[in-house]
Amino acid sequence: MDTDFDPIAKNEFTGKRILVTGGTRGIGAAILNRFLIGGATVVASARTIPSGDDMDRFIEADLSTRCGAETLVETVTERLGGLDILVNSVGGSASPGGGVLALSDEDWMADLELNLFSAVRLDRGFIPAMLEQGAGVIVHVSSIQRTLPLFESTLAYAAAKAALSNYSKGLSKELAPKGIRVNSVAPGYTETEAAVRLVERLASEAGTDTAEARRDLMNSLGGIPLGRPNRPEEVAELVAFIASDKAASITGSEFVIDGGTIPTV
Repeated sequence: MDTDFDPIAKNEFTGKRILVTGGTRGIGAAILNRFLIGGATVVASARTIPSGDDMDRFIEADLSTRCGAETLVETVTERLGGLDILVNSVGGSASPGGGVLALSDEDWMADLELNLFSAVRLDRGFIPAMLEQGAGVIVHVSSIQRTLPLFESTLAYAAAKAALSNYSKGLSKELAPKGIRVNSVAPGYTETEAAVRLVERLASEAGTDTAEARRDLMNSLGGIPLGRPNRPEEVAELVAFIASDKAASITGSEFVIDGGTIPTV
């Protein structure tokens, strides 16, 4: 875990109770580590609990199911007594490539369950306690694919993330007068383990190597002017700012972090 941060950042989340979903890998793991550096009490959900000294930090839950979400809400509430910050970071897709005709109803529902309904269910579970305490922060991790869908490979995922961004905006307008801030973050291509697996899958389907598949993926987005994908730690730093008291007047916004990929204002 990187600890090379400004000393002020090491106590900015002291006393805050935080849940990060999907906190064992990729962006979720980077967000978890950033909050720990900030001094927060943090727990994370995962489908599989990792081994190691910090196993108690993780709660096993499959958030693609209603039961998994309900179990997580109950466990976090028992352990922490409620939340100050909820980061819905879990997401992804196992749907096949090949365009719309390759996608079954089951593929669509799987992507909607994981990328949209998981956040909706957790929000619904934790919002009552936030309303009671008169304060809270919710951050949804969306994707630039909500406006730049890759129809050949991740169409259902992109549609689910578009719905998540829209839902986030509507929720923010309802909750802001009650002391709860809701924002979303839309990362572009980020070099996570899942992104590496996607490149490998695309390479296999196209019969090419991973280097060419990676270039093709960047090109399919219209290129990345910065010249490289995001790093997970960069996304985590943005999420930490949005969740912090420094962003106390920011709600109902979506923050894009994509190296300049989206070509329009």
